[in-house]
Amino acid sequence: MPNVLISGTGCITGSGSTARQTLDAMYAGSAAPVPFSRLTLDWGREALVYAVDDSLLQSGWGQMEQYSLTSRLGLGAALQAMEDAGLAPEDLAGKRVGVVMGTTVGCSMNSVSFYEGYRRFSGSDGAEQPDLAPISRFLRSNPAEVIGRELGVSGPMQAIVNACASGTDAIGTGLQWMEAGLCDIVFAGGCDGLSRVTLNGFNALGVMSHTPCRPFDQMRTGLNLGEGAGVLVLETEQSLAARGGKARAALTGYASACDAHHLTGPHPEGRGLKSAIRKLFTVYGCAPEDVAFINVHGTGTRDNDAVESLVMADMLAGTPFFSSKGATGHTLGAAGGIEAALCVQCLLDGTIPPTTGLEVPDPDLPAHPVMASTAIPGTTALSTSLAFGGLASVLAVSRI
Repeated sequence: MPNVLISGTGCITGSGSTARQTLDAMYAGSAAPVPFSRLTLDWGREALVYAVDDSLLQSGWGQMEQYSLTSRLGLGAALQAMEDAGLAPEDLAGKRVGVVMGTTVGCSMNSVSFYEGYRRFSGSDGAEQPDLAPISRFLRSNPAEVIGRELGVSGPMQAIVNACASGTDAIGTGLQWMEAGLCDIVFAGGCDGLSRVTLNGFNALGVMSHTPCRPFDQMRTGLNLGEGAGVLVLETEQSLAARGGKARAALTGYASACDAHHLTGPHPEGRGLKSAIRKLFTVYGCAPEDVAFINVHGTGTRDNDAVESLVMADMLAGTPFFSSKGATGHTLGAAGGIEAALCVQCLLDGTIPPTTGLEVPDPDLPAHPVMASTAIPGTTALSTSLAFGGLASVLAVSRI
């Protein structure tokens, strides 16, 4: 298989506008969710979330209101990744450049005000027809097409909507495009913005915590939602060499599986995740001893953490792992992109951060994440994602 190199990363979270800033907040223990005031919600208290800094939405890509918030976040991360890769617009000219982005919120038309206006209009002869601007904005806001349009590229463009594995599956799809020789460069990742629909939906599921989330902790009570985007620039050796660029890391594996155990929960024995990891090891020739660390899905919910702990103990015993969702919130379709970008930065640093929010490891779990900054001398990182429907996906990112 051809080497697929990562020449740049972009990362926007509620704890920082870059991967470096987000990790620094984790090392410093300063990451914390805040009450969400941007939208009016349908229960008696404000949700604790990781929202991006409002200043990011007040200039440049953040002000491009012809696009949805989700697509603007994806574009912001793509532009950041492009700059990190040292790519100029002319470097993209004449090359086969693809864009593949994962999302969940961005796939739905979640304008509550439009729905309310439409219901009034449909139920009364005298009601004014609702403004169709939200419909127009939604139709032009496929995040992959937005990035491709703004970067002026015309290669393959695809949005992946596989629940909370969407970002990971998008990067995996980008890897497959590169392996098949379809592209010279691919922008791949995930993006999602907070919305009233998402917040109300997860609250109805009963998995949102009204205190800061505590992955793998004895007292964990659920997740905090977040928003943001993470994008990798994938590039062939030939493309990178021709422009004199420098790789940050290599994308060395991807696999996915589905245990179809439950609409929202993973199989209690972790069958889907185990299958995905075994497939990655088999297809890409990776072995447990090659793995330096794992950035696990780690949402802070009872079932998710129990399943991942079991899989870590059974398949990667003794390998250090951490969850970044205590510092970013669960960013849904963006999570896989954000966590892949953090993995690249951790490999460059040679360390992984403590798991934000973890204070008392659950004694009923067979494996526990790190609680302090930990050196990682190995070469390969795994990033795992679990999703509704029993989906499980895993990426491998390696030092070069």
